[in-house]
Amino acid sequence: MESIWLKDIRENTEHPAQSGPADTGRKSRTDLPPRAEVAVIGAGMAGMLCACMLADQGADVAVLEARVAGHGQTKNTTAKITSQHGLIYDKLVRTMGHDRALLYARANQSAVEEYERMIRARNIDCGFVRLPACLYSKEERGRIHLEKEYRAAVSLGLPAVLTSDTSLPFPVTEALLFENQAQFHPLKFLEAVREGIPVFEHTAVQKVEGHRLITDRGIMEAEKIIFASHYPFQNVPGFYFARMHQERSYVLALEAAGGKQVNLDGMYYGVDEDGLSFRKAGPYILMGGGGHRTGEGCDSFSFEYLRGQARTLWPDLRIVSEWAAQDCMTLDAVPYIGKYSRLRPYWYVASGFQKWGMTGSMVSALILRNLVMGIESPWEQVFSPQRWTWKASAGSFLKEGYHALRGLTAFGTPRCPHMGCRLSWNQEEHSWDCPCHGSRFSENGSLIDNPAQTDLKADKR
Repeated sequence: MESIWLKDIRENTEHPAQSGPADTGRKSRTDLPPRAEVAVIGAGMAGMLCACMLADQGADVAVLEARVAGHGQTKNTTAKITSQHGLIYDKLVRTMGHDRALLYARANQSAVEEYERMIRARNIDCGFVRLPACLYSKEERGRIHLEKEYRAAVSLGLPAVLTSDTSLPFPVTEALLFENQAQFHPLKFLEAVREGIPVFEHTAVQKVEGHRLITDRGIMEAEKIIFASHYPFQNVPGFYFARMHQERSYVLALEAAGGKQVNLDGMYYGVDEDGLSFRKAGPYILMGGGGHRTGEGCDSFSFEYLRGQARTLWPDLRIVSEWAAQDCMTLDAVPYIGKYSRLRPYWYVASGFQKWGMTGSMVSALILRNLVMGIESPWEQVFSPQRWTWKASAGSFLKEGYHALRGLTAFGTPRCPHMGCRLSWNQEEHSWDCPCHGSRFSENGSLIDNPAQTDLKADKR
């Protein structure tokens, strides 16, 4: 259960906190400073990009990471860099209006361009390549949705093209292609970006009180604090637990025997209920799907489903790796990027990237760099965590309340230390998963995924 990215550079990405700064200029230290101008919680893609851009502006930045940089959700991404985010633009135009949909489109398309600019400027060898991103459907209903999405995308100036010609190993009724998107190796990119940035690994932030960050290695103060920890664990203020849930998704890496190559000329994402995603990564085909809400659908066997699909589509390919990812899903399908709460104007947050974490991470860095430095951001209003988009959010808000109530009132143990919801046993991944907010724990009770901040107590399991 390990991603190909982690397998590829395992020896080069582990930098225990005890090791001290590396010769490359990378800092991974135990001497937690008493204060910093900006503290970034989380050394995944979003946190490291925020830290890098702020450091480039001359800010004194420190990054605090509970485990190892890039070894949280970033290591499990399929690493697509694209402004195409499923069937999003038709929904945004209908529920938020054309102007906000336009801001969303421009922000994400700018993120694609900024990745290339950074990679070229820093000469980063991370397998970055431009290629199309394609939504597809095998159903007539899906064709109708794709044509609506196409009209919305074109109205927003996005590089959208309708086609039925793909390199997928099955026919489609319709496909919506966004030209000139990109993919890369996320951990190779992250390694280059973190050079010169003080990263304090194995330093878990347990609580934030005003300007004070209370960690398991001591207390640090910061003028400004960025929560880039995947899920915002500080419940009050902000109340993000009432505005997000998490979902699991599953990935197989397939390889042809004898060095043969499989033709796949772009990145693909199925919009049907059982749709699959595909991309190439060197000699591998990455195939994803079988997703469900964390803590629900735990009786299903998503990996077995994907294995069956792989045998049908490419019987000559062998499975070399398989892993799962976890994504934060917001009420209106737009990430929360900006001020954490009106009550804490010096706190910032980057979360809720749906299933598009690489693009969302870059958008977060571009917005938060400006906000922290006191510069107006052109995209701030559409991503602001303080927004309330009733037309887009009301149904999801009621649904989240129902899930939380059901989890809180369910009888039995174990219960999540985050807010006390009854945990579900995930028999496929052998973990205890929270259906309310997505915290996960190993079979022996060790914390795997937040927002929970502590392990399960032995007497509660």
